[in-house]
Amino acid sequence: MKILITTDTYYPMINGVVISVNNLYKQLKKLGNDVKILTLSYDGKQHVESDVYYLNSRFVRVYPQAKIIRPFGNKIIRDIVEWSPDIIHSQTEFSTMIVAKYIKRKLNIPQIHTYHTMYEDYLKYFLKGKVIRKSTMAKIIRLLCNTFDEVIAPTEKVKEALRGYDITTDIEIIPTGIDIGKFSKDLSEEEKEELLSKYGLSLKDNVLVYVGRVAEEKNIEEVIGLFNCVLKSMPDAKLLIVGGGPYLIKLENIVKELKIEESVKFTGMVDVDEVQKYYKLGLAFVTASKSESQGLTYLEAVASGCPVVCKWDLCIKNLIINGRTGYTYTNESEFIEDIKMIISNKELRNNMSICARKTAEAYSTENFGKRVFEVYSEVLDARKDDDHSSHLLRTIFG
Repeated sequence: MKILITTDTYYPMINGVVISVNNLYKQLKKLGNDVKILTLSYDGKQHVESDVYYLNSRFVRVYPQAKIIRPFGNKIIRDIVEWSPDIIHSQTEFSTMIVAKYIKRKLNIPQIHTYHTMYEDYLKYFLKGKVIRKSTMAKIIRLLCNTFDEVIAPTEKVKEALRGYDITTDIEIIPTGIDIGKFSKDLSEEEKEELLSKYGLSLKDNVLVYVGRVAEEKNIEEVIGLFNCVLKSMPDAKLLIVGGGPYLIKLENIVKELKIEESVKFTGMVDVDEVQKYYKLGLAFVTASKSESQGLTYLEAVASGCPVVCKWDLCIKNLIINGRTGYTYTNESEFIEDIKMIISNKELRNNMSICARKTAEAYSTENFGKRVFEVYSEVLDARKDDDHSSHLLRTIFG
């Protein structure tokens, strides 16, 4: 099968969409498909790198790192049309979506779309939140999604949100897979000690970790506030915040104001090939985010055998199970009690770690790729049946 994946973001940028696209690409190739990725160029110029086709693009000041396609000189689009894919799988809703729609009409092929981003949580970044309201965004998403042959939602949370927009297209829930082997690989005590020492920590410390983008919508400020309460009864606890982002300086100032610099450490941006090691440093992964569509970092923590303590959210249903893979909290006292349980009970932590790794197996990239490919096959079969029925009707009725 010839499959075209379109996305506005791809390497060298790193985010959840990029990881999902790359994992899907690799698994579809393993299944024997001819797969190409169409994306926006990171240097502004069109070029081709193996199966990745980069379109002319430029930066725009509508939200951080936003790029749009340059409308002229994109020979690559003609090349993709000549290649003639059987199906298009779009991953983002902006520039490359326009191209995907053009190719779909040109070749009369089906289009699948994965809805990754809960835009109501990000509107403040788009032209500073002054142009598009939540109700307007809902209308835009409804009009767009009702043009697809199938929509893929990574979680029940996303599916419910889309149904709330009155989207009538079929929606299939397929969680984005991760490389289980990468995150389940153990880290030696020596490696842990060396990594911790970079931030003034050691194996003797009771370390909690947050891993991910440091941005306002991730609600890390709440984690710091709750951790400050934990310190009152467990003064030896430490919090390691792993990652970079636009909110880092703000959080560092909050830590200074609370006078807990010795207990809260920031790594800043870390190498993408090293991220998996940081989950191994914590007795628990902590987060208060409410903006996740799936929460890949939660899944990465679970695959690493690191129990998760997080704010309850529908996106982690069946993943974070109280007392088995972690705890969900709804208030300050629950958070503090959950952290105390994990820090003070080694047997509980070990049991949670085992259960977490086992739970993560269902979210492998292999399962992800197979389920998405099944959707492609079903959509193409349905298209063939429709074409056959139309031909039969024309034959009978002229």
